[in-house]
Amino acid sequence: MVQTSLWRHALVVIGLLIAARSAGPAAQAPAATAPDGAATAAALRARGLDLGYNLDHEEALAAFRAAIAADPTHPAAYRLAAATIWIEALFRQGAVTADDYLGQARSDAMRKPLSPELAASFQANIDRALALGEQRLRAHPDDPDAHFQVGAAYAFLTTYKTTVEGRLLGGLRTARRAYNEHERALELDSHRTDAALTVGMYRYGVSTLSAPLRLLAGLAGFGGGRARGLALVEQAAAHPSDVQANALFTLIVIYNREGRYEDALRVIYRLQGLYPRNRLLSLEAATTALRAGRFDEARSAVEAGLDKLAHDSRPRAFGEEARWRYCHGAALVGLHQIDGAERELRKTLEGEAADWLRGRAHKELGKLADLTGDRPRAVAEYRLATRLCEQQHDAICSNEASALVKARYR
Repeated sequence: MVQTSLWRHALVVIGLLIAARSAGPAAQAPAATAPDGAATAAALRARGLDLGYNLDHEEALAAFRAAIAADPTHPAAYRLAAATIWIEALFRQGAVTADDYLGQARSDAMRKPLSPELAASFQANIDRALALGEQRLRAHPDDPDAHFQVGAAYAFLTTYKTTVEGRLLGGLRTARRAYNEHERALELDSHRTDAALTVGMYRYGVSTLSAPLRLLAGLAGFGGGRARGLALVEQAAAHPSDVQANALFTLIVIYNREGRYEDALRVIYRLQGLYPRNRLLSLEAATTALRAGRFDEARSAVEAGLDKLAHDSRPRAFGEEARWRYCHGAALVGLHQIDGAERELRKTLEGEAADWLRGRAHKELGKLADLTGDRPRAVAEYRLATRLCEQQHDAICSNEASALVKARYR
């Protein structure tokens, strides 16, 4: 189950991030599209990506639809429209930080299906992106951008299959096509950092699997290599391009997985400067600082984020308030500020929240009980946390809670 979860995460994270930034370099516009239309569409795609990274989802979708109107023959805007629909759905489901993509908690991010209207809109856009991409590839088989466009669409279709439809094995064929197309794009043009990013993410994802699953991935046509994969992602993040921002977001996940928290925080703070309206970057900074045991930095980050949240009238993600409260409470536990920590953790449990987060909140409440000398209550909280976290496949939480049953938190 755990290894299956990791393989699903490899497919989910790769596909999500590819879809979120796959505008790609402007390709040669077909003759039917006026040059000014192609330029307008490219500008609108860039604006849509900026809006999306700043959490302005409705405005981003409007920009991509305007890009389609300006250049209906380019596949990128259709793919980005589909991506925005699905990412908004994920937002509503509460999959908003690296915790959701590290394989540390239950991988079933999509607890509810998309509405029929959203599902139909997604399918219409992704089908059109695939049709236009394949058409370009048939006309220009040696064009690296044609390979990139097809691969990007298949990568996102893979993500949709594995999360919304729950068809893990059903996504292998489309994932293999995505990987092969981007490898081919990179062979044709070694400077394509967008394709390098995709190949790097796949290689890194495969490297995190167990030996049997790595063998299976190799037989299915996927290359591995942890160091090579990470180097390709870092290369994309280091060079200005249409995918640089996405490469930076990707590094947050990878650096957290590798325990390179200082590097992850450096990337997060850089992105905060680029996308100041993205309040979730403060939450990402707080959760990363917590993993690093930097409790004062986590408290500062979450308090800055809570201030943004209080003045932000835009929609919240599912369970977002609980996420903020949990992070604040956990940081205060680390600083031994007992009253404030308990108040925040109780708020975590009062509102809507993912079950794995409730487990972690009970673990932190156990620590508070230990700090106040109430060992029986602490053990009861740790055991409840262990049960909830095990049910959600949150091994890090359940292992820590189980250890705390045996040894008091100090």
